Amino acid sequence: QVQLVESGGGLVQAGGSLRLTCAASGRTYTTYAAGWFRQAPGKEREFVAAVRWGGGNTYYADSVKGRFTISRDNAKNTVYLQMNDLRPEDTAVYYCATTKSAVVSTARMYDYWGQGTQVTVSS
Repeated sequence: QVQLVESGGGLVQAGGSLRLTCAASGRTYTTYAAGWFRQAPGKEREFVAAVRWGGGNTYYADSVKGRFTISRDNAKNTVYLQMNDLRPEDTAVYYCATTKSAVVSTARMYDYWGQGTQVTVSS
């Protein structure tokens, strides 16, 4: 079992920044990658970014490339999502998740999920 707790969401104006934090505990040694997904009202959950747990390789959705940065601190079992130049279309509940699979952009491949944190970007 892996437990995930997200924090750092909030309300920000367009062009602003937020940093999300995902604290992991439990059997993280089985993790291949950690990812961030988001879900806006009436929309499907979509991939945002992922990072290899051991090697640090990163992956991004096209919509956030150049604006968001994912990173991890293995000593703290923590994953971060730095979000810059936020836009109203980034408004969603953001979820942290972990997977044992190398298919990191597909939500159904993830085994454990956090409870989510709301990010709201005003125009």
